[in-house]
Amino acid sequence: MFRQHKVKVRRATRRDESQRFQTREQRTKALLGLGGVLCIVLGLIQFCVAVVWPDRTSATASSAPYYNDIATLHQQLAQGKLSVHQLTTEFIGRIHALDQAGPAIHSIIELNPDALAIADKLDSDSAHGSLYGMPILIKDNIDTGDRMLTSVGSLAFTESAPKDAELVARLRRAGAVILGKTNPSEWVNFRSSHGISGWSARGGQTHNPYVLDRTPCSSSAGSAAAVAAGFAVAAIGTETDGSILCPASMNGIVGIKPTLGLVSRAGLVPLSPSQDTAGPMARSVTDAVILLCAIVGSDPRDPATAEAGQHAVNYGRFLQIDGLKGKRIGVVRQLAGRDPNADRVLEHAIALMKQQGAIIVDPVELPHVNELSELEGIVLRYEFKDSINAYLADHPKLKVRSLADVIAFNQREASREMQWFAQELLDQAQAKGPLTDRVYIDAQAKAKRLSGPEGIDAAMSTHHLDALLAPTWGPAFVIDPVLGDPAIRDPSQPAAMAGYPSITVPAGLAHDLPVGIIFFGAKWSEPTLISIAYGFEQYAHAWQPPQFLETVGGKAVTAPEIGIVREKSPSNESRIDK
Repeated sequence: MFRQHKVKVRRATRRDESQRFQTREQRTKALLGLGGVLCIVLGLIQFCVAVVWPDRTSATASSAPYYNDIATLHQQLAQGKLSVHQLTTEFIGRIHALDQAGPAIHSIIELNPDALAIADKLDSDSAHGSLYGMPILIKDNIDTGDRMLTSVGSLAFTESAPKDAELVARLRRAGAVILGKTNPSEWVNFRSSHGISGWSARGGQTHNPYVLDRTPCSSSAGSAAAVAAGFAVAAIGTETDGSILCPASMNGIVGIKPTLGLVSRAGLVPLSPSQDTAGPMARSVTDAVILLCAIVGSDPRDPATAEAGQHAVNYGRFLQIDGLKGKRIGVVRQLAGRDPNADRVLEHAIALMKQQGAIIVDPVELPHVNELSELEGIVLRYEFKDSINAYLADHPKLKVRSLADVIAFNQREASREMQWFAQELLDQAQAKGPLTDRVYIDAQAKAKRLSGPEGIDAAMSTHHLDALLAPTWGPAFVIDPVLGDPAIRDPSQPAAMAGYPSITVPAGLAHDLPVGIIFFGAKWSEPTLISIAYGFEQYAHAWQPPQFLETVGGKAVTAPEIGIVREKSPSNESRIDK
């Protein structure tokens, strides 16, 4: 969830298919008009996008469903070519072959033992929601009121949650199959400044499916790697600062970090209530939007969502092929210049946007960027202690009842929990006082002001912008359990601290590793960002499936029945097969 300040890491091809895309857009709009579903659930307004049926098939579409999009899978289900049971079984088989053996991505911390039963029930149901039959993975810091654990990767959590997180309940109502939980960076990468992205004591080390010795990045590492590897249709990640955007970018998929308050956080293991949010991770903007529409809306359990019902709309209406035309997009060069691969991809992306009618304002200065990290560090340490104690108090079956208990557990289990890095961030949070401390109050107020009204809002107003643009962290770095992740500036930080939305989309490759770009903007500007991101995606054609390479320039690792078998993580064996 939190890309610690030290952790922020570093050919868009084009072709003119305007005639085909015009046909697709006409069809998409017609079907949205006929099939857009406006859902009113429990008296709370929430909007769900109906299935969008573009004429697009994935680059690896075949009889296997692993990389098919939601529209294609829904079509196959409607035509009787596939059942929900068959679809779920296919993904489970792929997980066993490639996640727990073969390349051994280790992105799945636990499969849902009830997944096939859920699929059978959906096969017999006549009512079909926007995610009908779609196997969806959930990050392991999100409560599910079933037989799976919610552990945030820690061995201290040994009991199931009492009920679903609100967003999980909404996914179920939309017809999703909750396929399992994904491996997070333990304690959402907020345990040590020497932490390793994608590692947890419970789940082991998640690997990037493009190049296996490379990081999957940040705390939603498992969600991103699983989607990239074709282990599910899509996944839910969470972000405090960069933990949807960084793993999505480095694993070559789309990630949407919504406006804080658009999606309920009730039932999420918290880090920072002033920055935490959940969001969709998918292989296309369309699928990410369908997933987003299923989870947005107000929730009395999360006061931050009080205005969500006023702003949540049918985001499918903004999947426009000409989404770039006339848009004023500002390039934040302060967030560039740190990785030549990312900068090269950014320049190709800018050229494509200009070609498609975008008005590029370059450069745009984002005020106060250099003042944010220190403020964020103060806020997160205070808020983590307060919010995790509240979460644990609401989960009485857990044996750890406070942050102090967690710290003590890690000390007792140091051989398993702290074999690679310590827990100094937990210790620092434990030493903080209550949220009534003046140090916290002042830091939190200043952080919001400098990142939002005097930061993003000021830059957009000055240049009359629709969105801001930045490169992502560059291609994935090598996993290093000894030194941990390197320290690189975080392009996600301004929007994360302001609570404003961001979207990352694939934009190119560097040495077989994905590189993305980030669009971000004002509060509640999801419609504009979705339109821009979709317009870019439809002409960039940047997504390519992973090849599971051993190392950059190396050979591909294959499934055990036809190639190399890598050792299974012992910490995963006890749960993955249940």
